[in-house]
Amino acid sequence: MIISQTPLRISFLGGNTDFPAYYEKYGGVVLTTTIDKFIYCIVKNRFDDLIKINYSIKESVEKVDDIKHDLVREAMKVVGIDKGIEITFISDIPTEGSGLGSSSSVTVGVLLALHRYKGETLSSLEIAKEACDIELNRLKSPIGVQDQYIAALGGLREIRFPEGGGVIDIPNGVRNQLDNSLMLFHTGINRQSSEVLQSIKLDKDILDHNKNLAEMGILAIKDGDIQRLGELLDEYWQYKKQLSNRISNPLIDEMYSKAIIEGAYGGKITGAGGGGFLMLIVPSEKRQAIRWALKDYKELPVRIEKDGGKIIFDINGYE
Repeated sequence: MIISQTPLRISFLGGNTDFPAYYEKYGGVVLTTTIDKFIYCIVKNRFDDLIKINYSIKESVEKVDDIKHDLVREAMKVVGIDKGIEITFISDIPTEGSGLGSSSSVTVGVLLALHRYKGETLSSLEIAKEACDIELNRLKSPIGVQDQYIAALGGLREIRFPEGGGVIDIPNGVRNQLDNSLMLFHTGINRQSSEVLQSIKLDKDILDHNKNLAEMGILAIKDGDIQRLGELLDEYWQYKKQLSNRISNPLIDEMYSKAIIEGAYGGKITGAGGGGFLMLIVPSEKRQAIRWALKDYKELPVRIEKDGGKIIFDINGYE
Protein backbone atom coordinates (compact mmCIF):
# COMPACT_ATOMS: atom_id res chain seq x y z
CA MET A 1 0.00 0.00 0.00
CA ILE A 2 1.20 3.50 -0.90
CA ILE A 3 -0.30 6.74 0.46
CA SER A 4 0.49 10.19 -0.91
CA GLN A 5 -0.46 13.46 0.78
CA THR A 6 -0.85 16.53 -1.44
CA PRO A 7 -1.80 19.99 -0.16
CA LEU A 8 -4.44 22.31 -1.55
CA ARG A 9 -3.47 25.88 -2.35
CA ILE A 10 -4.52 29.50 -2.33
CA SER A 11 -3.21 31.85 -4.99
CA PHE A 12 -2.57 35.44 -3.95
CA LEU A 13 -1.49 37.40 -7.01
CA GLY A 14 -0.57 36.99 -10.66
CA GLY A 15 -3.38 34.62 -11.63
CA ASN A 16 -3.90 34.01 -15.36
CA THR A 17 -0.34 35.12 -16.15
CA ASP A 18 0.40 31.37 -15.85
CA PHE A 19 -1.64 30.64 -18.99
CA PRO A 20 0.69 29.46 -21.77
CA ALA A 21 -0.96 31.86 -24.23
CA TYR A 22 0.35 34.73 -22.08
CA TYR A 23 3.58 33.59 -20.42
CA GLU A 24 5.07 32.07 -23.58
CA LYS A 25 5.10 35.58 -25.07
CA TYR A 26 5.51 37.85 -22.07
CA GLY A 27 6.54 35.74 -19.07
CA GLY A 28 4.33 35.18 -16.04
CA VAL A 29 4.74 35.36 -12.28
CA VAL A 30 2.44 34.25 -9.47
CA LEU A 31 2.49 34.54 -5.69
CA THR A 32 0.90 31.45 -4.20
CA THR A 33 1.03 29.08 -1.23
CA THR A 34 -0.04 25.63 -0.15
CA ILE A 35 -2.30 25.31 2.90
CA ASP A 36 -2.69 22.69 5.62
CA LYS A 37 -5.62 20.94 3.94
CA PHE A 38 -4.82 17.81 1.95
CA ILE A 39 -5.91 15.22 -0.58
CA TYR A 40 -4.75 11.68 0.15
CA CYS A 41 -4.31 9.08 -2.57
CA ILE A 42 -4.14 5.42 -1.52
CA VAL A 43 -2.81 2.90 -4.04
CA LYS A 44 -2.75 -0.85 -3.45
CA ASN A 45 -2.22 -3.98 -5.47
CA ARG A 46 -5.13 -6.29 -6.30
CA PHE A 47 -5.01 -10.08 -6.56
CA ASP A 48 -7.19 -9.98 -9.67
CA ASP A 49 -6.64 -7.84 -12.78
CA LEU A 50 -9.47 -5.38 -12.13
CA ILE A 51 -8.97 -1.64 -11.81
CA LYS A 52 -10.98 -0.08 -8.98
CA ILE A 53 -11.20 3.69 -8.42
CA ASN A 54 -12.91 5.08 -5.29
CA TYR A 55 -13.82 8.76 -5.02
CA SER A 56 -17.28 10.38 -4.97
CA ILE A 57 -18.32 7.38 -7.07
CA LYS A 58 -16.88 3.88 -7.33
CA GLU A 59 -15.52 2.52 -10.59
CA SER A 60 -14.63 -1.08 -11.42
CA VAL A 61 -13.26 -1.67 -14.92
CA GLU A 62 -11.03 -4.06 -16.79
CA LYS A 63 -9.32 -1.56 -19.11
CA VAL A 64 -7.65 1.78 -18.43
CA ASP A 65 -9.54 3.39 -21.33
CA ASP A 66 -12.81 2.60 -19.56
CA ILE A 67 -11.96 4.71 -16.48
CA LYS A 68 -14.28 7.71 -16.22
CA HIS A 69 -12.02 9.69 -13.88
CA ASP A 70 -10.02 11.61 -16.48
CA LEU A 71 -7.06 12.48 -14.26
CA VAL A 72 -6.59 8.92 -12.99
CA ARG A 73 -6.99 7.43 -16.45
CA GLU A 74 -4.32 9.64 -17.98
CA ALA A 75 -1.99 9.28 -14.99
CA MET A 76 -2.12 5.51 -15.30
CA LYS A 77 -1.27 5.81 -18.99
CA VAL A 78 1.65 8.14 -18.26
CA VAL A 79 3.09 5.87 -15.57
CA GLY A 80 2.37 2.68 -17.50
CA ILE A 81 0.03 0.74 -15.19
CA ASP A 82 -2.84 -1.08 -16.85
CA LYS A 83 -4.36 -3.62 -14.44
CA GLY A 84 -4.60 -5.11 -10.94
CA ILE A 85 -4.74 -1.89 -8.91
CA GLU A 86 -7.07 -0.05 -6.55
CA ILE A 87 -6.91 3.73 -6.12
CA THR A 88 -8.79 5.62 -3.40
CA PHE A 89 -9.01 9.36 -2.72
CA ILE A 90 -9.75 10.99 0.64
CA SER A 91 -9.94 14.76 1.12
CA ASP A 92 -9.85 16.93 4.23
CA ILE A 93 -12.69 19.02 2.79
CA PRO A 94 -15.19 18.71 -0.07
CA THR A 95 -13.09 19.97 -2.96
CA GLU A 96 -15.32 20.05 -6.03
CA GLY A 97 -15.67 23.67 -7.11
CA SER A 98 -13.74 24.93 -4.07
CA GLY A 99 -11.22 27.08 -5.94
CA LEU A 100 -8.40 25.52 -3.92
CA GLY A 101 -6.67 23.77 -6.82
CA SER A 102 -8.05 20.33 -6.02
CA SER A 103 -7.82 18.88 -9.54
CA SER A 104 -4.10 19.58 -9.73
CA SER A 105 -3.58 18.22 -6.20
CA VAL A 106 -5.35 15.03 -7.28
CA THR A 107 -3.14 14.78 -10.37
CA VAL A 108 0.07 15.37 -8.44
CA GLY A 109 -1.00 12.97 -5.68
CA VAL A 110 -1.93 10.08 -7.95
CA LEU A 111 1.27 10.52 -10.00
CA LEU A 112 3.37 10.41 -6.83
CA ALA A 113 1.61 7.27 -5.59
CA LEU A 114 1.67 5.45 -8.93
CA HIS A 115 5.35 6.15 -9.52
CA ARG A 116 6.21 4.90 -6.02
CA TYR A 117 4.01 1.84 -6.65
CA LYS A 118 6.27 1.07 -9.61
CA GLY A 119 9.41 1.68 -7.55
CA GLU A 120 10.14 5.00 -9.25
CA THR A 121 11.04 8.29 -7.58
CA LEU A 122 10.65 11.52 -9.53
CA SER A 123 11.60 15.02 -8.43
CA SER A 124 8.87 17.50 -7.53
CA LEU A 125 9.54 19.42 -10.73
CA GLU A 126 9.21 16.27 -12.82
CA ILE A 127 5.90 15.47 -11.15
CA ALA A 128 4.67 19.04 -11.78
CA LYS A 129 5.59 18.80 -15.46
CA GLU A 130 3.79 15.46 -15.83
CA ALA A 131 0.71 16.92 -14.13
CA CYS A 132 0.75 19.90 -16.52
CA ASP A 133 1.06 17.55 -19.49
CA ILE A 134 -1.98 15.57 -18.32
CA GLU A 135 -4.23 18.55 -17.60
CA LEU A 136 -3.23 20.93 -20.40
CA ASN A 137 -2.05 18.69 -23.24
CA ARG A 138 -3.86 15.39 -22.82
CA LEU A 139 -7.15 16.68 -21.41
CA LYS A 140 -7.04 20.15 -23.01
CA SER A 141 -8.26 21.82 -19.81
CA PRO A 142 -8.47 25.65 -20.17
CA ILE A 143 -6.25 26.28 -17.14
CA GLY A 144 -2.87 27.66 -16.20
CA VAL A 145 0.13 25.83 -14.80
CA GLN A 146 0.64 27.34 -11.34
CA ASP A 147 -1.53 24.83 -9.45
CA GLN A 148 0.45 21.78 -10.55
CA TYR A 149 3.76 23.41 -9.55
CA ILE A 150 2.66 24.68 -6.14
CA ALA A 151 0.96 21.36 -5.27
CA ALA A 152 4.16 19.48 -6.10
CA LEU A 153 6.65 21.96 -4.61
CA GLY A 154 4.74 23.33 -1.61
CA GLY A 155 5.39 26.38 0.54
CA LEU A 156 4.86 30.09 0.04
CA ARG A 157 6.37 30.76 -3.37
CA GLU A 158 6.96 33.11 -6.19
CA ILE A 159 6.78 31.00 -9.35
CA ARG A 160 7.95 32.42 -12.66
CA PHE A 161 6.98 31.01 -16.00
CA PRO A 162 8.51 29.62 -18.05
CA GLU A 163 11.84 29.68 -16.16
CA GLY A 164 10.63 28.68 -12.68
CA GLY A 165 10.97 30.26 -9.24
CA GLY A 166 11.66 29.57 -5.62
CA VAL A 167 10.50 29.63 -2.03
CA ILE A 168 10.20 33.10 -0.57
CA ASP A 169 12.51 33.27 2.41
CA ILE A 170 10.53 35.04 5.14
CA PRO A 171 11.12 35.08 8.90
CA ASN A 172 8.93 32.87 11.07
CA GLY A 173 7.43 35.96 12.65
CA VAL A 174 6.18 37.20 9.29
CA ARG A 175 4.88 33.74 8.44
CA ASN A 176 2.99 33.64 11.73
CA GLN A 177 1.60 37.11 11.04
CA LEU A 178 0.35 35.96 7.63
CA ASP A 179 -1.18 32.84 9.19
CA ASN A 180 -3.00 35.04 11.68
CA SER A 181 -4.22 37.37 8.93
CA LEU A 182 -5.64 34.73 6.57
CA MET A 183 -9.37 34.00 6.67
CA LEU A 184 -11.40 31.82 4.28
CA PHE A 185 -15.19 31.69 4.07
CA HIS A 186 -17.15 29.39 1.79
CA THR A 187 -19.58 31.23 -0.45
CA GLY A 188 -21.93 28.25 -0.56
CA ILE A 189 -21.49 28.18 -4.34
CA ASN A 190 -19.69 25.31 -6.06
CA ARG A 191 -18.84 25.84 -9.70
CA GLN A 192 -16.79 24.23 -12.47
CA SER A 193 -13.61 26.27 -12.88
CA SER A 194 -13.40 25.33 -16.56
CA GLU A 195 -16.68 27.13 -17.25
CA VAL A 196 -15.38 30.33 -15.65
CA LEU A 197 -11.95 30.07 -17.29
CA GLN A 198 -13.45 29.58 -20.74
CA SER A 199 -15.27 32.91 -20.31
CA ILE A 200 -12.10 34.85 -19.42
CA LYS A 201 -10.78 37.38 -21.89
CA LEU A 202 -7.01 37.39 -21.70
CA ASP A 203 -6.55 41.15 -21.95
CA LYS A 204 -2.80 41.78 -22.11
CA ASP A 205 -2.96 45.15 -20.34
CA ILE A 206 -4.86 43.68 -17.39
CA LEU A 207 -2.56 40.65 -17.19
CA ASP A 208 0.51 42.90 -17.37
CA HIS A 209 -0.92 44.83 -14.43
CA ASN A 210 -1.66 41.58 -12.54
CA LYS A 211 1.95 40.53 -13.05
CA ASN A 212 3.17 43.84 -11.63
CA LEU A 213 0.87 43.36 -8.62
CA ALA A 214 2.45 39.94 -8.05
CA GLU A 215 5.92 41.49 -8.10
CA MET A 216 4.81 44.08 -5.55
CA GLY A 217 3.18 41.37 -3.43
CA ILE A 218 6.42 39.41 -3.33
CA LEU A 219 8.24 42.50 -2.09
CA ALA A 220 5.50 43.15 0.50
CA ILE A 221 5.91 39.68 1.98
CA LYS A 222 9.69 39.94 2.00
CA ASP A 223 9.29 43.24 3.86
CA GLY A 224 6.79 41.70 6.28
CA ASP A 225 4.11 44.20 5.20
CA ILE A 226 0.93 42.13 5.45
CA GLN A 227 -1.32 45.20 5.19
CA ARG A 228 0.29 46.06 1.86
CA LEU A 229 -0.31 42.51 0.64
CA GLY A 230 -4.00 42.86 1.50
CA GLU A 231 -4.27 46.18 -0.30
CA LEU A 232 -2.66 44.67 -3.39
CA LEU A 233 -5.16 41.80 -3.25
CA ASP A 234 -7.99 44.34 -3.21
CA GLU A 235 -6.61 46.04 -6.31
CA TYR A 236 -6.06 42.68 -7.99
CA TRP A 237 -9.65 41.62 -7.26
CA GLN A 238 -11.03 44.75 -8.91
CA TYR A 239 -8.94 44.06 -12.03
CA LYS A 240 -9.69 40.34 -12.02
CA LYS A 241 -13.42 40.98 -12.20
CA GLN A 242 -12.88 42.79 -15.50
CA LEU A 243 -11.73 39.57 -17.16
CA SER A 244 -15.20 37.97 -17.10
CA ASN A 245 -18.70 38.70 -15.81
CA ARG A 246 -18.70 35.21 -14.25
CA ILE A 247 -15.86 35.86 -11.79
CA SER A 248 -18.05 37.60 -9.22
CA ASN A 249 -21.77 37.96 -8.49
CA PRO A 250 -23.99 39.98 -6.11
CA LEU A 251 -23.58 37.49 -3.23
CA ILE A 252 -19.78 37.54 -3.46
CA ASP A 253 -19.75 41.33 -3.79
CA GLU A 254 -21.90 41.60 -0.65
CA MET A 255 -19.63 39.25 1.32
CA TYR A 256 -16.56 41.20 0.27
CA SER A 257 -18.17 44.56 1.08
CA LYS A 258 -19.09 43.39 4.60
CA ALA A 259 -15.51 42.23 5.23
CA ILE A 260 -14.01 45.53 4.03
CA ILE A 261 -16.44 47.54 6.18
CA GLU A 262 -15.32 45.53 9.22
CA GLY A 263 -11.64 46.26 8.55
CA ALA A 264 -10.28 43.65 6.12
CA TYR A 265 -7.28 44.91 4.15
CA GLY A 266 -8.42 43.11 1.01
CA GLY A 267 -9.05 39.71 -0.51
CA LYS A 268 -10.50 37.83 -3.45
CA ILE A 269 -12.25 34.64 -4.49
CA THR A 270 -9.84 31.71 -4.60
CA GLY A 271 -9.30 30.04 -7.94
CA ALA A 272 -11.09 31.01 -11.14
CA GLY A 273 -13.96 32.80 -9.39
CA GLY A 274 -17.72 32.51 -9.41
CA GLY A 275 -17.88 30.64 -6.10
CA GLY A 276 -15.75 28.52 -3.82
CA PHE A 277 -13.99 30.38 -1.00
CA LEU A 278 -13.61 34.07 -0.28
CA MET A 279 -10.06 34.66 0.96
CA LEU A 280 -9.35 37.70 3.12
CA ILE A 281 -6.26 39.35 4.60
CA VAL A 282 -7.30 41.01 7.86
CA PRO A 283 -5.75 42.65 10.92
CA SER A 284 -5.63 40.00 13.64
CA GLU A 285 -7.67 42.20 15.99
CA LYS A 286 -10.48 42.39 13.40
CA ARG A 287 -10.91 38.65 12.94
CA GLN A 288 -13.84 38.31 15.32
CA ALA A 289 -15.72 41.27 13.86
CA ILE A 290 -15.32 39.89 10.34
CA ARG A 291 -16.30 36.43 11.53
CA TRP A 292 -19.50 37.90 12.97
CA ALA A 293 -20.25 39.91 9.82
CA LEU A 294 -19.93 36.72 7.75
CA LYS A 295 -21.61 34.46 10.30
CA ASP A 296 -23.91 33.02 7.63
CA TYR A 297 -20.93 31.51 5.80
CA LYS A 298 -18.81 28.59 6.96
CA GLU A 299 -15.24 29.53 7.85
CA LEU A 300 -12.31 27.27 6.93
CA PRO A 301 -9.37 27.79 9.33
CA VAL A 302 -6.08 27.42 7.45
CA ARG A 303 -2.36 27.87 7.90
CA ILE A 304 0.47 27.95 5.38
CA GLU A 305 1.86 24.49 4.62
CA LYS A 306 5.58 24.26 3.88
CA ASP A 307 5.61 20.87 2.12
CA GLY A 308 4.33 19.89 -1.29
CA GLY A 309 3.04 16.51 -2.35
CA LYS A 310 4.85 13.60 -0.73
CA ILE A 311 4.62 9.91 0.10
CA ILE A 312 3.68 9.50 3.75
CA PHE A 313 3.34 5.70 3.88
CA ASP A 314 4.27 2.61 1.95
CA ILE A 315 4.10 -1.09 2.71
CA ASN A 316 7.73 -1.08 3.82
CA GLY A 317 7.27 1.66 6.40
CA TYR A 318 6.81 5.35 6.91
CA GLU A 319 8.76 7.84 4.84
